[in-house]
Amino acid sequence: MNIVTIQDKNYPKLLKQIGKDAPKQLYYKGKWNKEIFNHCLAVVGSRRMTIYGRQVAERIVGEVASAGVTIVSGFMYGVDATAHQAALKVGGRTIAVMPCGIDLIHPEYQQDLYAEILNNQGLIVSEYEGSMQPALWTYPRRNRIVAGLCQAALIIEAGEQSGSLITAEFAKKFKRKVFAVPGPITSENSKGISQLLKEGAAAATCAGDILREYGFSSRFTPEGPYATQKTHNSLEIKIIEYLQREALSIDAISRNLGMPAAKMGTILSIMQLKGQIQQEGNKYYLC
Repeated sequence: MNIVTIQDKNYPKLLKQIGKDAPKQLYYKGKWNKEIFNHCLAVVGSRRMTIYGRQVAERIVGEVASAGVTIVSGFMYGVDATAHQAALKVGGRTIAVMPCGIDLIHPEYQQDLYAEILNNQGLIVSEYEGSMQPALWTYPRRNRIVAGLCQAALIIEAGEQSGSLITAEFAKKFKRKVFAVPGPITSENSKGISQLLKEGAAAATCAGDILREYGFSSRFTPEGPYATQKTHNSLEIKIIEYLQREALSIDAISRNLGMPAAKMGTILSIMQLKGQIQQEGNKYYLC
């Protein structure tokens, strides 16, 4: 059994600084390298993630991870899982903090993500040993570790009663920077975000907002990674400009550009193969 105790010199320094809230021990899977804890960002958000939430998480988290920041989250479906995946996609490192025993995969259907984290120099950690099942009280306890490991926390989509707000409260308690991604004021998933922004959280609209906190710079332009790709076709550039504003259906794009939907479908398929855009339901959005 792999374990690091609070007396161990390899115990994460930032986590130890939270005092009585620090777990006495951490069980883990993966190769423990204390350098993984040097620059960490907590990323949490709604389990009922919207298309907007996914797009934001993939773009911002991917850029932050590619700059060398370790992404820490709670492995749940929704924003948590998307944050882990975004880090892995760019070759970054990520840490999953579990609300259950270290020998349990929860949720169990995310076995592939679990294995991918371990296969890419990431860590799975828990303060609980064995196959202990998660309980209502273990989730907020898990959240304090997520916040405690990190210099800052990023909240992407959160309702009024979201557990993500608990992580944000822990981050504030531990005197860590809290970032929140602004969302549509009509969305239930934006109510918790609006609350955080009113209470003084910093608005994060691009990776640069976060990377400045770490003294890093993004290798991407503010418009995102797709802006570095070669798009010689002026029509593709126009499509990208429209999708920068919002996700659109093929009919809406065709109408905006005055082109038959059948011809537009061919162009959009080529752009998908290039990795410039993705399709979710009947709408397209930028990668």
